[in-house]
Amino acid sequence: MCCYISLGKMSGHDQLVLCLCELTRLLWKLLLPLVFLCVLLIAVLVLLVLAVRFWLQSSRNARRARDGRPTVAFFHPYCNAGGGGERVLWCAIRALQSRYVDINFVVYTGDLGVTGQQILDGARRRFNIVLPRPVQFVFLRHRLLVEPGLFPHFTLLGQSVGSIFLGWEALTEFVPDLYIDSMGYAFTLPLFRYLGGCSVGSYVHYPTISTDMLSVVRERNPRFNNPDYVSNSLFLSAFKVVYYCLLALLYGMAGSCSDLIMVNSSWTLDHILSLWHAPNRTSIVYPPCDVSAFLDLPLEEDGDRKCHSIVSIGQFRPEKDHRLQVRAFKKVLDRGRTGALKLVLIGGCRNQEDEDRVLMLRGLCQELGVAHRVEFKLNVPFEELKRELGEATIGLHTMWNEHFGIGIVECMAAGKVILAHKSGGPKMDIVVPFEGGQTGFLADDEDSYAEAIERILALPPASRLHIRRNARQSVARFSDQEFEACFLAAMEPLMGTLQR
Repeated sequence: MCCYISLGKMSGHDQLVLCLCELTRLLWKLLLPLVFLCVLLIAVLVLLVLAVRFWLQSSRNARRARDGRPTVAFFHPYCNAGGGGERVLWCAIRALQSRYVDINFVVYTGDLGVTGQQILDGARRRFNIVLPRPVQFVFLRHRLLVEPGLFPHFTLLGQSVGSIFLGWEALTEFVPDLYIDSMGYAFTLPLFRYLGGCSVGSYVHYPTISTDMLSVVRERNPRFNNPDYVSNSLFLSAFKVVYYCLLALLYGMAGSCSDLIMVNSSWTLDHILSLWHAPNRTSIVYPPCDVSAFLDLPLEEDGDRKCHSIVSIGQFRPEKDHRLQVRAFKKVLDRGRTGALKLVLIGGCRNQEDEDRVLMLRGLCQELGVAHRVEFKLNVPFEELKRELGEATIGLHTMWNEHFGIGIVECMAAGKVILAHKSGGPKMDIVVPFEGGQTGFLADDEDSYAEAIERILALPPASRLHIRRNARQSVARFSDQEFEACFLAAMEPLMGTLQR
């Protein structure tokens, strides 16, 4: 009773001080158990990681003792897609197989609907590439985890997290000695390095996130990856900038785990250096373009053609911006100053989403009244691609900040007048002057593309021929032979570790 009376006589300030003192004593008593619990959890986590690492490395050692030779694995979940990245994959494996005959090669793929032999037959049919000997395929069942359609919002984050789980599936299915990410899934690199104990390398076609993407959001500019409802909102744009910055930080940390970094262009190099901060381990290895396969196409004046065709080569992905091609083509036809003209869209469809995109493009052609002038060629064999290029006058490419552009090089090797986007690899590496002469044209919107098409078709045939010759001569630096020499030179330090 006396205690309660004494407490009642205390001022409000004294009561508050007393309560704070009691709370401090309670927290101090709990501090030691909390610290102990944290240490215990960290220790359990470390032991778990070490146990997993020991298990995975034991699996690799057992496999290597059984095979008697090391294994190099390529992570390429869409190896049957038929795009430029897949051509890099098969040329890289062909080069390594030719140089290192005592090493096995594995490809992690999510193409469950086909056999390994069908994948290799597709590489031969699409790219004219035949491997010296077979490779082993590890088929991944959960490729859906990296599909953009699974993540309608926070797509990049969702795909990045999904790639970690897909990489875990790959690692538990097969533990290689050397791991190469050839498709841009940088978040798999720490898994294979720190858990699998593998040497790791990467060939980067396109950074998952770049400063250009950040600038699009900061400027509230609507693009294929920045919808109108975001660009029109100051709050959502600011939130997306913060989200991109955090993702870029994580992406850089994951990428910096790579022992060897190869990039496909000057544009990609600039971005990867700013994100991964590993200049001593990074080099440009231009992708292989089958330049020689197009050199037998005749290079002569085309003034007697009754109908000129414009050919676009590229997978039917949103960033390729085929809608821009159709709309620019419509503007050219509306002006009516070019004579008979058709547009041929050639590309691969990876999945149902790409096929739906083609249906939407067909609908756009119907809406604009140009369907009778636009042809779609899907997943065509190499010989048909070559035939279409032989008949074309202009090669068209419209992707903003294309990392490189193998289709552009193929058009130039085939002797076509190229018209590409004024950004990225095309601007910095490909459509550049050769011995002081023009090699093609660049544009950046519907009007400039339409004007460039008109300008090309209005040129005297002899002037067009001069540009085509310059273009064909300039792309020798992107040949398969140049790629193989640069790729093998870059890979030599890592491959040397396998021989020990």
